[in-house]
Amino acid sequence: VPLMTTKKIAWKSCIEELLWILRGDTDAKILQHKGVKIWDGNSTRKFLDARGLQHYPEGVLGPVYGFQLRHFGAKYSTRFSDTSQIDTSLIGGEDQLENIIHTLKTDPFSRRIYISYWNPVDLDKMALPPCHTSIQFYVNEINGQKRLSCHFTMRSNDLGCGFSFNIFFYSVLTYIIAMKCDMMPNELVYSVGDCHIYKDHVEPITKQLKRKPCSEPVLIVDPSVKYKSFSEITIEDFDIIGY
Repeated sequence: VPLMTTKKIAWKSCIEELLWILRGDTDAKILQHKGVKIWDGNSTRKFLDARGLQHYPEGVLGPVYGFQLRHFGAKYSTRFSDTSQIDTSLIGGEDQLENIIHTLKTDPFSRRIYISYWNPVDLDKMALPPCHTSIQFYVNEINGQKRLSCHFTMRSNDLGCGFSFNIFFYSVLTYIIAMKCDMMPNELVYSVGDCHIYKDHVEPITKQLKRKPCSEPVLIVDPSVKYKSFSEITIEDFDIIGY
């Protein structure tokens, strides 16, 4: 997997965020309790109030990635922010994740295996509009084996910090989806609109570019993931060899 070796990446934090999104969770406190601080700056009382979201409890982000993935089009409520506390079947909306898995199993060569996080109706309800905007999956067949490729598009991407997380994040997602659909992962394709480096990242990136990359590490996914619901998958189902 493309897990950057010229600097240390908190790969467990990355997978924890992925699983949080796949469950449909939108409360940053769930990640904080696991030691993952990715959303801390965008979930404070001050930040939410500045976005006009005074009615959200601190930590609640609104209808961001997980909600759009699992309940696109439904009306958001802060009660939905921790999916372990509710019956998610009552929320409604389109479950884009289950829809694409169904399509991959029944019509794998479709050109419409597509997920959108960008929902204009909900943007003003989000603590932060999505930087990742869409995912499209493609399947080809080689020697009788179906192979899954993932093309993800980002509206805006911070090359210094975010990029290394993003490519690993979507690699792991591709492995999970491929496993559930009896496929092998193939290619990861990345597109970005606004690609930038912050001024305070220039010096560390300059140092990083002088380092020699190590061999790519190997991702191990427990076979049980194929049969687990997304609410049952945990960080213990993943390991990295050679990092």
